[in-house]
Amino acid sequence: MGFIDVEGCAPLRGAGGDGAPVIYVIDMPEHPFDVAAAVDGVRAMVVRVPVRDWSDSLTPWPAAGVRPGAEDFGGKATETLAELTGTVIPAVEAAHGLSPARRAICGYSLGGLFALYAFTREPSTFSACACLSGSVWYEGWVEYLRRHCSGNAGRYTYLSIGRKERRAGPPIMRSVQDDLEACADMLRASGCAVDLVVGPGNHMQHHTERLAAGLKALDAWFDAVG
Repeated sequence: MGFIDVEGCAPLRGAGGDGAPVIYVIDMPEHPFDVAAAVDGVRAMVVRVPVRDWSDSLTPWPAAGVRPGAEDFGGKATETLAELTGTVIPAVEAAHGLSPARRAICGYSLGGLFALYAFTREPSTFSACACLSGSVWYEGWVEYLRRHCSGNAGRYTYLSIGRKERRAGPPIMRSVQDDLEACADMLRASGCAVDLVVGPGNHMQHHTERLAAGLKALDAWFDAVG
């Protein structure tokens, strides 16, 4: 059994047809985001990618849990990314006759962290990324990005966060907005086009609205670059 629920990878056809860009949205099988509602009006093809273990599959290296007694993070993102790019994407695109000129990856929370990780590791696969309320507070992440953020001219990242997120959760999470702003600065310095949006609410609110905004931003970038 792999890290991705391949049978759950469901394309949601956009208005642009089979040759349109494809946005891969990291999702959960047990508590899925309302991707179907978020894609309204999007021209790109959108594909749900449910992962089997949120805390293990999406984290780039092992780290301690954020609360006393919480499970540690497994750090299996490298394996998940290899499965996504090596098996899942080719299978989905072949099965549905897709031939995208460009692809993007999108995720929320730890899915947003994984999206940024995939964006930095697979520049030939993903030309754009949406990191929505991303867990960029993750131990060692900002330092990792500082070492691996280069050569991003002609690429795009959309970052968003709720303005109350910096005031909630365990102490390690309260740096999240500062860390996201640091990520934005590094991406811009590497030549990447970046939009950073601070909106209402905390981490557990406005999921669908943030997802819809991220998908529309990616869609608009695809249209702009052709």
